[in-house]
Amino acid sequence: MKKRAAALLAAMAFALTSCAPPTSTTSAQDADAATLNVLAASSTRVINDELTSRAGQLAPPVNLNFENGGSSDLVSKLREGAPADLLLTASKKTMDKAVQDGTVATPEVLATNVMVMVVPKGNPARIHSVEDLPHSDHFVLCDPQVPCGDISSQIISDKRLDVHPSSQERQVADVLGKVASGEADAGWVYSTDAAAAADDVEVIDIPGAEKFSNQILGAVAKETSHPDQARAVLDILSGDFASTWRDRGFTPAE
Repeated sequence: MKKRAAALLAAMAFALTSCAPPTSTTSAQDADAATLNVLAASSTRVINDELTSRAGQLAPPVNLNFENGGSSDLVSKLREGAPADLLLTASKKTMDKAVQDGTVATPEVLATNVMVMVVPKGNPARIHSVEDLPHSDHFVLCDPQVPCGDISSQIISDKRLDVHPSSQERQVADVLGKVASGEADAGWVYSTDAAAAADDVEVIDIPGAEKFSNQILGAVAKETSHPDQARAVLDILSGDFASTWRDRGFTPAE
């Protein structure tokens, strides 16, 4: 009888266990997390990790997917219907275009940046100032249609430099890549890109470049499915993010 009772109890326990709902490794917090698509200027890629970490600390947490590229290209993609929740551009001109397109809400100025010249480690072409550029065979700039190229054109005009770049790139990261690899003798990039490259390049100041500093602006996309979360992430960038902006070489907006 004892053996029969034990067997019956074991069978009942097994049945109850089998009917219990399966456990999940996904926490309630993870289940509530929204994922935002961020279209962000190439020069802002240096803040991606810190912003991702800060967004993950929101309640509920927010996940971020970044697409970094030339500002004008990103604005075009947004106009053509690319899924996006937040737009970060590297100039007022490109953000104004997004506003005119009706794809973003009212933008905010988040930080500013300036242009510098970079040369490969060791400076094999012996370029020491912008005055040496006319003698360079491999000088690279951004395309004038993107903010880094527009600013470069303004500086060249202001200083009346006789320079002819061998290539013009669609984003500042490509200019930096060509210089760091030694493919180009020199290039103009944002000071933040030069800082991120660390020992891969040498930095040469461009006199008067501060007159043509560019603005980093952010705006919530009008077609976002997560307006509150996108607003919260933008609030991080415009709030107590100043130390991160500075650490990455930007000047935070006042």
